[in-house]
Amino acid sequence: MNIRKFWLSQVGDYEIKQLKVFATVVNCGGFSAAETELNITRSTISTHISNLESRLNLVLCRRGRGGFSLTEEGKIIYDAARKLFTDLDGFRSTVNSLNSTLSGDLRLLFSDTVSGDTRLQLPTLINRLYDQAPDVYINIDVASMSVIEQKVINNEAEIGFIPFHREIEGLEYLYLFTDTCLLYCHEKHPLYHVPEDELTDEMIDAQALVQAGLKPHKDAAQLFETMDLRATAYYYETRLAIIRSGKYIGFLPEFYVNNGTCKGELRALKPQQRSYNLDSGAIIHKASRPNKARELFLRLLKENFNNL
Repeated sequence: MNIRKFWLSQVGDYEIKQLKVFATVVNCGGFSAAETELNITRSTISTHISNLESRLNLVLCRRGRGGFSLTEEGKIIYDAARKLFTDLDGFRSTVNSLNSTLSGDLRLLFSDTVSGDTRLQLPTLINRLYDQAPDVYINIDVASMSVIEQKVINNEAEIGFIPFHREIEGLEYLYLFTDTCLLYCHEKHPLYHVPEDELTDEMIDAQALVQAGLKPHKDAAQLFETMDLRATAYYYETRLAIIRSGKYIGFLPEFYVNNGTCKGELRALKPQQRSYNLDSGAIIHKASRPNKARELFLRLLKENFNNL
């Protein structure tokens, strides 16, 4: 049997662009879902993938009525492409860190409502960062805690801001503030008007509970053991919406409730017994490459929080 040898020559910007399209399609799970992410049509995406397959002399994916799936070669190319993107980002960061003018990317990821938390003073931090380094390109997004942790570990984000629900080796944790999380019901809920001295644990445990859908915080786990979990909502605003239905009770940070709801709208149920503390802060990768933009932002952050 004849085996035709194929050697890939120099890889340029065009091939890198095609690889990024391919990686985005994989991340999105198909061509249709990638249209919005890439802001190009499905036919254009298909052309990029076809050209990439021709350039590499490989079949990377199957697409059709059966859905989108990667070939074995496609899986290998996807993993290699992700490593290539990481190496390119690292090279760019190294070059930028050597330049006298501070530039480069600063990718910040926030969990839930942290970016709008007045204690963080994010607008002030960005203002000061711009005054000192206007050439830095800032990219800010919101994601779940697990996604933020993974992206910081993979050097896909410089700093993440999350509640400290666990510790992961390789991450450095910078404490910012502590929230007291209380168990709330809405004014439409039957327990709202029950006098405090008549409110029993049995009455509370009989109510439908909405929670984040994550492994409970270590101090909160024992509070959930006897409760009736009936719904999950990761983000505070979606959890609050469920509580506002008047059918569910749920834990929320007291600071968030005081600043995000109408006075008297929610009631904390047995706040002395049904509460736990949750620390929040910033995470960075201990072994990450030098990044002047990140170091400047962290310095400004520390100046706002003298306890760091």
